[in-house]
Amino acid sequence: MKGFLRTFLRMITLLAAVSILSFLLLAKSPVDPLTAYVGASSTMSEEAKEEIAEYWGLNDPPLERFLTWAGNTLRGDFGTSIVYKQPVLTVIRERFQYSFVLMITAWICSGLLGFILGILAAVYQDSILDKTIKTICLIFQSAPTFWVGLLMLSIFAVNLGWFPIGLAAPMGKTAAEVTLGERVHHLILPAITLSILGIGKITLYTRQKLLEILNSEFILYARARGESTWQIVRRHGIKNIAIPAVTVQFASFSELFGGIALAESVFSYPGIGSAVTEAGLGGDVPLLLGIAIFSAVFVFAGNLTANILYGVIDPRIREGISHE
Repeated sequence: MKGFLRTFLRMITLLAAVSILSFLLLAKSPVDPLTAYVGASSTMSEEAKEEIAEYWGLNDPPLERFLTWAGNTLRGDFGTSIVYKQPVLTVIRERFQYSFVLMITAWICSGLLGFILGILAAVYQDSILDKTIKTICLIFQSAPTFWVGLLMLSIFAVNLGWFPIGLAAPMGKTAAEVTLGERVHHLILPAITLSILGIGKITLYTRQKLLEILNSEFILYARARGESTWQIVRRHGIKNIAIPAVTVQFASFSELFGGIALAESVFSYPGIGSAVTEAGLGGDVPLLLGIAIFSAVFVFAGNLTANILYGVIDPRIREGISHE
């Protein structure tokens, strides 16, 4: 019970801090919501602009706007998006459906591929394979998401024509007409681009942890008993490197949220990342605040899930906690 209360208080504190910090940053933003709403070259009268500003509460002092927003949020009303003219929760729900599929696909691909590559690099340490894997990982780690996305788009969509240029479904079709294969076809390039964010880290981390195990003293005894390298990896290595791998992979949720806006913008993918971009350019404070809170909860849930899985993977951790 105490553990649950501590977790709940940490989440409340996190949400409060994210809300205050996000609002302060948006209040200091150079983007004028009214100008973004009506357009810089609008011929609208000053009276009409004043009515719009009054309707959205743009003339109120920042503190009053924040307290009003916070009070409404506590009642479950996150406000109305200025850009989409819809309730914020509706926009987040519709957009997150696309983003969740993209993120979970990229997350699983990067985790599995990174884990396998890390094991191969450790087993064949200092070989050409190991050096190649490390080089590729370092390139992935330093490559900007938008650059990788543009490169993928240029090669596989424009030059080779293997994949569509963008969007989550073919143009001119209703949602009911789009097949699963078409959705997967549109998902592949954005998912590959986003998964590159996590492959390098999980690969290098897994490699290092497995090397520590392979160079430990108890492995010498295993080798003396006639166990091969792959038997040692299967019996002693995978279980011991699984927990660090889970830790790193679940911690990558925040990186996925950081990279998804760029990946979705490059591929015109209608997810929550592209909504962030449009909301930022349009000065849509209610939507930006709603997405900030939602992303904080999502990342917190990912880290909490990782802590729970520790006990599933290694019962010794769960037993240690229960004795405290």
